[in-house]
Amino acid sequence: MSSPQTALVTGASTGIGFELAKLLARDGCSLVLVSRTPEPLERAAGELREKYSVQVRCIPKDLAIPGAARELSQELARQSLSIQILINNAGFGRQMLFHKTDFKTISEMIHLNVTALTELTHLLLPGILAARGKIMNVASTAAFQPGPSMAVYYATKAYVLSFSQALCLELAKTGVSVTTLCPGPTDTPFRERAGMTDAPIFRLGGMPAARVAQAGYAGLKVGCPVVVPGATNLLATWLVRWVSPLFAARVVAVLHQPVQDKKAFHFNGEDP
Repeated sequence: MSSPQTALVTGASTGIGFELAKLLARDGCSLVLVSRTPEPLERAAGELREKYSVQVRCIPKDLAIPGAARELSQELARQSLSIQILINNAGFGRQMLFHKTDFKTISEMIHLNVTALTELTHLLLPGILAARGKIMNVASTAAFQPGPSMAVYYATKAYVLSFSQALCLELAKTGVSVTTLCPGPTDTPFRERAGMTDAPIFRLGGMPAARVAQAGYAGLKVGCPVVVPGATNLLATWLVRWVSPLFAARVVAVLHQPVQDKKAFHFNGEDP
């Protein structure tokens, strides 16, 4: 990956997004970090500047709000910032039965996980095409099967995977690569906040965010279309192809069963 380049990372203040930002900074990339909360974002930026001596700009923006992706694009234009690498990492999931979830939460989830990711990709793609740059969209192993008690989250991640794979083929001859990162359960602060410490899905082992980011970044650099970090996660995504979607959904339901309906569960991204 040639330098200097500028990478934009959403959901960059913590977790996988911050770990990806570290790897980009290590390789000399200038960074534009986006998150909805200014204070953690500035702390993350300060750490990156101090450790890697790279230029880091912060743009606080809640991408779950309609119009925020366009506002972000306009702010980049005002600052004369050209993006060569786009990391669409921001996203959230809510552990709750669909009929018990308020529609505001559902709407925000769809907007952040699907609409904002799609819109930001569309807005920044002309510049990325001109630079023959790179795109990473963070999906999840949730993308490979339905997810009872997280029905909308799983569906949004299925969209991210499908959209990204199609875009990867559309852009194959342009010099732009599209990588979909599909992490499984990941050890982040959201696990404890969500009350998921004893959930069976985490007893299988949560991967450190740094390892997830390293696997994704290695795939991004070589233009790998899909990256599933961890042998267990990779095996699970392979096995699910050989069973019915209903059976796979029943397995997911068992893995989520101990969690109280009111709790939130985040695979990646930001606390909404």
